[in-house]
Amino acid sequence: MFKHILVPTDGSPLSQSAVARAVAFAKEAGARITLFYAEPDVPTAYAGMGALSSAQLTQEVHARLDGAARDILAAAEQVARDAGVACDCLALVGNQPYALIIQAAESRGCDLIFMASHGRRGLSALLLGSETQKVLTHSTIPVLVYR
Repeated sequence: MFKHILVPTDGSPLSQSAVARAVAFAKEAGARITLFYAEPDVPTAYAGMGALSSAQLTQEVHARLDGAARDILAAAEQVARDAGVACDCLALVGNQPYALIIQAAESRGCDLIFMASHGRRGLSALLLGSETQKVLTHSTIPVLVYR
């Protein structure tokens, strides 16, 4: 049924659990996966003009963010490789993770997005927002939510 699954991860314990379940799901379905990380852009306070900004500082922040993305994706990739599931990795930079997730799924030709949700409800969901909810609202690609 599904042949190419996008699996967003942020490295959190819930996300790591979702990666493991997505890998098992992909193995059962005979699908391949693309592991995805939405890397935050350098905060404006660092990238903008002012006393706190310098080219060297901006490069250092970029390097640390890139390193975190590589580490998170490498850990997820190892789970897929250990299970014998074909996978590749992708990171995109931006400040709207839900839009990056949808963009990644569309550009890679994925037919399913498999992602975690904290399951927040009520006021905490309203205040914190939910990238999963935004993906569900805006994506034309089916979304499987793992909790």
